[in-house]
Parts: sequence; C-alpha cells; structure tokens
Amino acid sequence: MTSQEIRQQFLDFFKDKGHKIVPSAPVVPYDDPTLLFTNAGMNQFKDVFLGTGTREYKRAADTQKCIRVSGKHNDLEEVGYDTYHHTLFEMLGNWSFGDYYKAEAIEWAWELLTEVWKLPKERLWATVYRTDEEAFELWKTKTDINPNHIIKFDEKDNFWEMGETGPCGPCSEIHINLTDDLENPKYVNAGTPECIEIWNLVFIQYNRDENGKLHELPAKHVDTGMGFERVCAVLQGKNSNYDTDVFMPLINKMVEISGVKYENEEDKIPMRVIADHIRTLTFAIADGAVPSNDGRGYVLRRILRRASRYGRKLNLREPFLFSLVDILVETMGSVFPEIIEKQNYVKKIIKAEEESFNKTLDRGIELFDKIVSDLKSKKLNQISGEDAFKLYDTFGFPVDLTNVMAREIDFTVDEIRFNELMDQQKEQSRHATKDKFASVQFAINNLDDFVLNDNHTSIFMGYDSFESKSKIVGLKKEKETGLLVLDQTPFYVEAGGQIDDHGKLIIGEQSLQVLDVTKVNNRTVHMVDNHKDVLLDIGMDVLASVDEERRRDIMRNHSATHFMHSALRKVLGTHVQQAGSYVGPDHLRFDFSHFAKLSHEELVEIEALVNYQLRKNITLEHHRSFPFEQAKKMGALMFFGDKYGDFVNVVQFGDFSMEFCGGTHVKNSSEIGLFKIISETSISSGVRRIEAVTGAGVERFIQEQFIKLHHSEEKINELTETKKKLEREISDFKLKENLSQLPKVLENPVQLNNVLLYSGRVNVSNMDELKSFGDELRNKIKTGVGLLASEIDGKVGLVCVVSDNLIKEKNISAGKIVGDVAKLLGGGGGGKAHLATAGAKDVSKISDALKQFEQIVGKYLN
Repeated sequence: MTSQEIRQQFLDFFKDKGHKIVPSAPVVPYDDPTLLFTNAGMNQFKDVFLGTGTREYKRAADTQKCIRVSGKHNDLEEVGYDTYHHTLFEMLGNWSFGDYYKAEAIEWAWELLTEVWKLPKERLWATVYRTDEEAFELWKTKTDINPNHIIKFDEKDNFWEMGETGPCGPCSEIHINLTDDLENPKYVNAGTPECIEIWNLVFIQYNRDENGKLHELPAKHVDTGMGFERVCAVLQGKNSNYDTDVFMPLINKMVEISGVKYENEEDKIPMRVIADHIRTLTFAIADGAVPSNDGRGYVLRRILRRASRYGRKLNLREPFLFSLVDILVETMGSVFPEIIEKQNYVKKIIKAEEESFNKTLDRGIELFDKIVSDLKSKKLNQISGEDAFKLYDTFGFPVDLTNVMAREIDFTVDEIRFNELMDQQKEQSRHATKDKFASVQFAINNLDDFVLNDNHTSIFMGYDSFESKSKIVGLKKEKETGLLVLDQTPFYVEAGGQIDDHGKLIIGEQSLQVLDVTKVNNRTVHMVDNHKDVLLDIGMDVLASVDEERRRDIMRNHSATHFMHSALRKVLGTHVQQAGSYVGPDHLRFDFSHFAKLSHEELVEIEALVNYQLRKNITLEHHRSFPFEQAKKMGALMFFGDKYGDFVNVVQFGDFSMEFCGGTHVKNSSEIGLFKIISETSISSGVRRIEAVTGAGVERFIQEQFIKLHHSEEKINELTETKKKLEREISDFKLKENLSQLPKVLENPVQLNNVLLYSGRVNVSNMDELKSFGDELRNKIKTGVGLLASEIDGKVGLVCVVSDNLIKEKNISAGKIVGDVAKLLGGGGGGKAHLATAGAKDVSKISDALKQFEQIVGKYLN
C-alpha cells in the first residue's frame, strides 16, 4: 500500500463518518504569535477549544503538516539517528466539537486500524489516564482488544494540556508492539522503536483555572493525532520511517548525486537528516517563512546549515539541497499544492542560503578540527563555550550543529557558557539601542526619586494634536535641567522605529526646550533645558508643544513605510516581513526579509505602486484600543515575536495596508506627497534594506541631484579639456618619436636631372601624423621632391612634398605626383603643389610603387 493510498483511506474513512475534510493549515501560524510553527493538528481549531470561535461543522478530519524543532516539542537531536522522529511530519487527525465523544473516537480508531488496515490486534496496546475509568471500560466494551493490553499511565503520558491554564483532558494512546514478546507491557511508553505510539485520542473535558483547579466543560471535544510516517512504516512492513515511499525518493536522489550507497549506517544517517530537513525547509518557506537571524527564521537557518554540513559527509561540497525540492514536489505536491506554486521561489531561497554558508563552512570545520586536536592533546573532550561561540559568531555554526559534530567524536559542548556569552551579546545589543536615552535614564534611575502627586499613567494626546494643556504631576530637578512627568502629553517616545518628538514646554511666559523624552512605568518623562532656572513645581500648568513641521515629516515617512511594506509583499511575495525600521523627519529606513538583491525593475514597480496608492487620497482608519482578537479577524498584519496585549492599535489605509502599529500617521495618503526610493542594500544574509524619502525630502533629494549633476558637468568639462591637452601632448610626443625615422629617408636621396628625390616607408598611426611627416620632410630638404608611404589600419597612406624652387622653375606639382603613385596601388588622391596626400587599398604593392617614384617624377621633369 502506498503512502498516498494510506492517507486517502484515512480521509475517506472519516468522510464516511460525517466529517468535513479540511485543508492543512500553514506551518507558519501568522494568527498565533505564541507559536513558532504549527506543531499539532489542533492548532487551527484552538479558538474553538478556547470558546472564542466556532465552525459551521461539528466534525472534521485532515492531514496537518507540523514542524517540531523547539521548546517542549523538539525532536531535532533524534532526527536521522532513530527511525521515527522528524522535524516535519504529517498528523492525520479527526475532531469532534461538542458532538461525539470517547465511545465513537475509540470505536472508530479500532475499526480503521484493524478492519480497514488489518493491523494485527495482538500487537496493539491502548493506554489511558490513571483515573479515566470511562475510557478504560470503553476499550473493553467497544473493541475486542486484549483487556491485558489496556494500561493506565500518569499525567506525563496520558493527560493533555494546551497550556498552564485553559482546555485540557485525558488522552488515550494506541501503540504497536513490533517485537516477538507480544504480551510484555514493558515496551509501552518506553521510548523504543520496537514499540511506538501511532495514534493519540485526546478527550478535552476540563478547563484549568489560574489556581490549577479543573472544571468540567459544558461542551466536550475530541482531538486526535496519528503519525502518518509511522503508520506508513507499519503498513509497508518497514523497520524505519525513512525506508517508506515517503522518504525513499529523496534518499534515492541523494544516492544519485553523491554516488554514495544507502547501505552503511554512517551513510544512512546524513541521508535521513537531509531528507527530513529539506521537507521542513520546503514547507516552511512555501508558507512564508524565510531563513534569517531571529525567531522562526533562525530555526530554518539552523536546519539548513545542519543539512548542508551533513552533505559534506556525503562529499557534497557544492549547493545541492535546492535540487531535492523538485523530488519533494513530485511526491507531495498533489496533497499540498502550495509547494508546487512556490517551487522555484523555494529553490532560489535555499540555493542562496547554501551559497552563503558554503563560503564559511569549510573554514569553520577547519577551526573545529583544530579545537578538537588541541583538546585531544590535553586529553580533554569538552569544547568550551568560548570556542562554540566563536564558531557561531564567526562562521555561523548554530550550537546544535557544533553539538552534532562533537557527538560524532564522543565530545561534548559547554552549552551553559555558550548561552552566557549569547546573553552577553544580546545585552550589549540592547544597551547599544538605548544609548540615546542614557542622559535621561541616568538622571531618572527610577520614579522613586521623583516627587509625584498621583499614580496615573501619562495620557498620549499626540494622535490628534500637536499641543496639549497639561499639568506637572512628577518632578525632579537636576543642574540646568528638569525632568518632568505630565498628566498628558503630545510628545511621542521612540517606539516601533519612529523617533522621539522635539518641541517645547511653555510655562507662563517662559519656554523650555525639550531635550529628550522616554518612558518609565508608563509615564512619559520630559528632559528640559532649564539653564535659566525657571521655577518648576507640582501642579503647574504647562502647554506642551511638539515641533509640528518635524512631526508632520515623521508622520509622512511612517505612513509611507506601511505603503512600502504592502507593496513589497505584493511585488516580491508574502514571505517579506519587516525586520527593523527607522522613521525620522529626513528619511525612512525599512529592513525586510528577502533572499536576493532587488532588480531595477522591481524597485521601479514598488515605487510606482506606492505612488499610485498615495494619489488615491486614501483616508486613514486608525483603530485604537481595538480588541486583539477582533483585529486578527480583520486581517491586520502581525508577525511572530511581536508582543500584543488584549487591546491594540491598527493602522489601516483602505484595502491596501492594515497593520498593528502604535505610531503617528497622516490622515490621508495624499499628505505624503511623493515617495522616492534612494537606495537598496543588503545588511545581512536574507535581510535587505531600503532607504526612501517623502514630501519635502523628495524635493531636497531632487535638488541634491541637480547640484551633483551641475558639478558633474563642470567636472566633465574639466576632464574633457584635460583629455584634449593630454592627447595633444601624447600626439606631439609620438610625432617626435616617429620623426626619428626621417634621417634614414634623408641620407640616401636619388638624383634625377639635378633634382634630388627622397622616398621611403614610415610607421605612423594616422594620416594626420603622415601629413606632419611630410611637413617635416619638406622643411629638411632645401630643394627636391619627397614621397612617404605607410600602412594605416590595413590601407595605404601617401604624402608627397615639393620644394618651392621646383614649383616655380619646373612647374612640378605634389598633387599630380601623389595621384599617379596612388593609382599604382588601386587608389587616388591629390592636393596642392607643395604638399598632397592620397590613399589606396593594396598595401602589398607599396615597395613597387616607391621604386616607380623616380619614373613618375621624371615624366614631369621632361
């Protein structure tokens, strides 16, 4: 039976039982920022279990693609070394939302396993929670399982919980014993490949409160999950999941490209790891994740680099992972069409990552080998945290990759020290981002030093106004400065990439410049310049005024980032995610995940799309203090890693852009004016940066370009004149050098009827040089006739000169003579009596023509 048939039989079985067959959710759960990846079939129904959502159906079944690589569900270290753990796997599942319960779930599971798939009943075992007598009895009465094969276990194995609080309940697992010792219960839940769990039936009947107490739910649910790869191995009679038709096409491709047979365990392990990892990478990238330096992106980068390094063990040194995507698409594309749609895109990303890591992989391995060699010489077998961190920081080795390499030679890694160094690096990074607050924070330390007259937070008025009438509710005096907490303020404190506001606080007739603002315990602290020693006291009235022109420029740039973000996702793909930003009055900077340099055409398209939308005069819809769950349902853009409370702010511009955002924005897109991209660069592997300007910034940019153009024109004119001057100097130098050929022509004249004849062949670059030669020759001879010939660009050049006395006395013309010579060479020419030039084609006859020069001149002398 093929894996395709097994999957379809499962779905058909439950369809016949009245279940709605639903598609797999993406492995990237964009609507659940608490998860890195979808790790169970129930994820897409989490809202139903929590009571915040419903479905139009009460029964459902599907095959869900799942990734487990971090946290509680982390199978990464076992992948490839055992036969049944994977980072990506399919979970076949069926659900009941307040419909059927334990009896049907148990009965149908047994029916599918034993009647449809014909699994031997004597090998099957069922486990139940220690107090779940209902499930225990149902296994006895609803199935013909051997009663001795029903075992009770504690919470660790047979009680399922979504989290510390919330829906939970007992579960019943089905195991298959593959040993010859069929009646021995010791194999069940022992973590051995000889007896594996294939199906888990979860009965959600309780809600756990904050105190840990369980309460019966009014509606009870069923949530089951079956390991597809494990069932395939059992039904196909394989000892390993990797030997099934789920993985073998990938493994056969690796055998083909590596030339290594799938026989020895030391070769099987890297092939299994690679086959597993390429599945995870392909499905995750197709669903919108990309390798990067944080969050789920870093998990993918770790997996890709692990696989790349395992390729070295198969002598695969050039990028190869991307070539496996085609095989995966062939075998699984019919079930998961998204990998067909994103096939080329996935290959491009994986290949780019491989090429990037390959540049440092060999050098990293070289350093690892040196570290190991030094440790062996000291009879030590633990790699220090410092060395592991150096491998990570310098060569991009994730610590789990270093662990893999260490384990292969019976070494360990000091992960505790490695994690300490990672924490130090993160702390230094955090400090670096807080430098601008140093003056305020140093003075504040905490609000205990303040004189406060209430405990209220500062109300932000800056969404609607640039000014607010406020009262001083907190005060601390420093030398020439004051630190003030106001009950309400229009001043925005840097957050989400948008920088602080500038402005002033007006107290009576006095105006105090605001030097800096920050937040402490949800109160906005204003640092003001008080070198004039203005009286400050609790309760005083203050007019807080933001620099309006500066803020408007900031708002233009901030709103433009939202338009650009949407345009990037439309032009490049939905894998694009914000990775950082700067929003100031002068320009905006936007960092985003993408695997390649943007082409000129892509940049033009993005810029044009943004400007088209800006011209549509789209009015801002600013949803403030909006319920988080409602914002999700609206489709507001959110990403893993961002922390959201129960209420959020959503910035929406029509149907073009809708994102979670706490910043300040223009009221209408037309206020932004024009949007112009000024640069696009790479800031790290997989992360690009665009810098752009809007409004007055575009005017400044255009003016700067005109100034540069003007300076460039001046510079070009200067360079042109310099070039001409140098060309003349070079020409003069060449001429002087070439004129050294004339003495040879002058030293052996022929005398004809008392007239001296000078002729010869010279080397020149062009006819102007040859003409100059003629002038120089005429100056050298007081009386006589001269003829010079040269080959110039494959053709013949001729110049003839006649002294003044011969022109007068003999009526000899240089033009006539050079014309006659040129005819001998298949050409023609002429000119004045004293100097004339000609050209011809036949360079092979130059010597013959020079020999007939005397005869031609003699004709005119007679």
